Amino acid sequence: MIKIGTYNDLKIIKQVDFGFYLDGGPEGEILLPRRYATDDMQIGDSVKVFLYFDSEDRLIATTQRAKAEVNKFSSLKVIDTNRAGAFLDWGLPKDLLVPFNQQKTPMKQGYGYVVYVYQDDISERLVASSKLDRFLDNESADYKVGEKVDILIADKTELGFKAIINDKHWGVLFESEVFGDMGIGKHCKGYIKQIREDGKLDVGLTKVGYAKVDALAERILQSLKQNQGYLPLHDKSKPEMIAKILKMSKANFKKSIGQLYRKKLITIENDGIRIIE
Repeated sequence: MIKIGTYNDLKIIKQVDFGFYLDGGPEGEILLPRRYATDDMQIGDSVKVFLYFDSEDRLIATTQRAKAEVNKFSSLKVIDTNRAGAFLDWGLPKDLLVPFNQQKTPMKQGYGYVVYVYQDDISERLVASSKLDRFLDNESADYKVGEKVDILIADKTELGFKAIINDKHWGVLFESEVFGDMGIGKHCKGYIKQIREDGKLDVGLTKVGYAKVDALAERILQSLKQNQGYLPLHDKSKPEMIAKILKMSKANFKKSIGQLYRKKLITIENDGIRIIE
């Protein structure tokens, strides 16, 4: 059974001047145009292709890498708008449509948006929506505190950022957890920090508890090694300086250097810290 809007491994069954035909099962033969084929392809080979509908709504295959897949969230840029809606660049010849009724706010050319790609039940076309709530699971999630997850930053709030967790649930990444570049559309790894009584999730970018200190301590060691074994940071340093150099809070910095000091990996001097060779 083929899957439209994502990658499939299909067998070449016919060669023609303008490309190859692939075995699409119940969908019949699917064209892989010559411009997406390689010289070593031949009948009987299995090839990995992305399936989508071309400008004439014909199912077609490509070896190009798409920037988004069906039933997943992605950050894509608007390259054009017209009376039909907004068109997103997703790396394929035919742009991805976001109909007007699927835009949370009117989309503007040149701007990036987090969207969900899906196949419309009526037209069967691949389209996208920036109305994300309808595609996320509102049921309580089965996570554990400290569990590693995939995060997609979807919106900015007064508290920090709204994040999509594992393509399934909403979570909150508080501003205090962020010590570096962060913006809408950014993919990163994170950790479940708290599961609230109402089922809502808080996430962080570093491990929780002692494990977090271990990860941050390793970051300090790596930074020391990259700076000739010395950093001009100590427990009296300003939080802004620590955040600028190490992308962590002053509290986490003090915990981490304490751990490194007890393990005799660093010395703490009046004007900074130094690695012990």
